[in-house]
Amino acid sequence: MKCPCASGLEYEGCCQAYHTRPGTAPTAEALMRSRYAAYVLGEIDYLLATTHPTERQPDLAAGYRSTAESIQWMGLEVVSTFQGGKNDKIGKVEFKASYVQAGQRAIHHEKSRFKRHAGQWYYLDGIVDDQAL
Repeated sequence: MKCPCASGLEYEGCCQAYHTRPGTAPTAEALMRSRYAAYVLGEIDYLLATTHPTERQPDLAAGYRSTAESIQWMGLEVVSTFQGGKNDKIGKVEFKASYVQAGQRAIHHEKSRFKRHAGQWYYLDGIVDDQAL
């Protein structure tokens, strides 16, 4: 199976390694792609484990689960990246993810922020501009 993250690689040689060992994504972009794949595959524990500790609210798991169950993700496009490399402490990734929800097609357009904490990349937050099609 091709990896949902749009890398063109097989899942087993791509995001599966991150999903089985959270905290191993080497860059902010790799983490963002693996989180997208986690949404597609319903890997809720991975989404929780890769959310920055300061952002883990009590209802976070329910929110992730609800999103994963109600949305059919159709594709991912990385628009741009800023920092987020192996030696950086912060990173930004802008992406567009197309999806279908309740029969309606739309695009989730997000400018995400990532932060390294204890040597690992974590999703911090993002600015979202969803667009109906």
